[in-house]
Amino acid sequence: MNKHIVDSRAPKAPTRMVDLGINTTLLREILLKTMLRRNLDSVVTIAGSLKVSVPIAQELLEVARDYKQVETLGASRHEDLKNLRYALTQMGRQTALDALSQSEYFGAVPIPLEEYKRQTKLQSVRDATVSRAALQSAMSHLIINDQMFAQLGPAVNSPRSVLMYGPPGNGKSSIADGIRNAYTDHIYVPEFVEYAGNVISLFDPLVHERVEEEAQDPTKLRLSNNNHDPRYIKCHRPTVITGGELTLDMLDLNFNPVSKTYQAPLQMKSSGGVFIVDDLGRQKEPPQTLINRWIVPMEEGFDILTLQSGQKFIVPFDTKVMFSTNFAPANIFDTAAMRRIYYKIYIGNPEQQDFIKIFLKTAERYPMELDESVLTHLLQNKYPTVDNQFAAFQPGFLLEHMMAACRFENIEPHMSIKLVDDAWEHLFVPNA
Repeated sequence: MNKHIVDSRAPKAPTRMVDLGINTTLLREILLKTMLRRNLDSVVTIAGSLKVSVPIAQELLEVARDYKQVETLGASRHEDLKNLRYALTQMGRQTALDALSQSEYFGAVPIPLEEYKRQTKLQSVRDATVSRAALQSAMSHLIINDQMFAQLGPAVNSPRSVLMYGPPGNGKSSIADGIRNAYTDHIYVPEFVEYAGNVISLFDPLVHERVEEEAQDPTKLRLSNNNHDPRYIKCHRPTVITGGELTLDMLDLNFNPVSKTYQAPLQMKSSGGVFIVDDLGRQKEPPQTLINRWIVPMEEGFDILTLQSGQKFIVPFDTKVMFSTNFAPANIFDTAAMRRIYYKIYIGNPEQQDFIKIFLKTAERYPMELDESVLTHLLQNKYPTVDNQFAAFQPGFLLEHMMAACRFENIEPHMSIKLVDDAWEHLFVPNA
């Protein structure tokens, strides 16, 4: 995208204090706490820490000065507001300490919940389109037959949930990961969201991948029209991947009793992107319990969260939910749950021809020359002994074993019938 083209989805940078949408008392407390904790005294550094423009920081300082919480120390050039120096008065310091006892939060001004809702709707994953070409590119490292691809395309472009099921080791997780990579656009993620005076930390570097942007000059009095609200971070559409460790409390607000702030739940962090529940059926809670938690959010597009006080509030549920399981769906879901999962895609064992393609593509990733006699030996002499139970993970498994044996013997990496026979012993273990 040309950097001079304005992104219509980018949140506009506020130009006045009132545009922040935050209660003035809370704004003053954040200002005072930030000045105290970071030992700030200039309007430029204060604006940078609050992630607002210099005029807004100046406006906020004037309000605090009216309350006798901030005083002006003077400047070398009085005509330039950027050179003024500020300090907390005794009253301002005490107010900051009192505010810190209530909440340790300071720094960037949070985004009010209603503004977050508007931005989420503007960049909703429900409106994102994944073309055939984009999906093919994202899946290019996998062998997917035409029938399965024809099912995946509509599932990706629907706002509804997806269930992938079938025997283990055939790429359900890899396919889910490929679907994530098929989303090539970006969204804007707030670092913090505010509701009723409570601050919720949303941006997570483990979930959100930043899009590199041209840095703004923080000393400018006004932000460029081409730059978005700096309280948001431009990111690729996020993906949250969970497995057997997923518990119901991960789907609720996490209160930090020390900082007295909240950490957003996983589904809120994945807003605008994809939430992948891998290995469904391996969690502590039964799959039916997990799906019951999400029935209303998946259908209605909103979730209900609860504060420590017991107060409930609504947040957007804007995430593409994908389930992956090795269990038969009928054994883990009731009829009502099955009805609410709109796309159910079976990922089965590959046929021999697809297995050959997988073996050849997998071998390209290893520093060894392909030996067709090894593949022929597998197909003619080994797989018939196990009723041709092919699986997508097996080529990588066998090749890894051969590589490890070559390293142990300190010989050049290569394929051989002897090496693959040794590897085979670890692939299919007798029951007895």
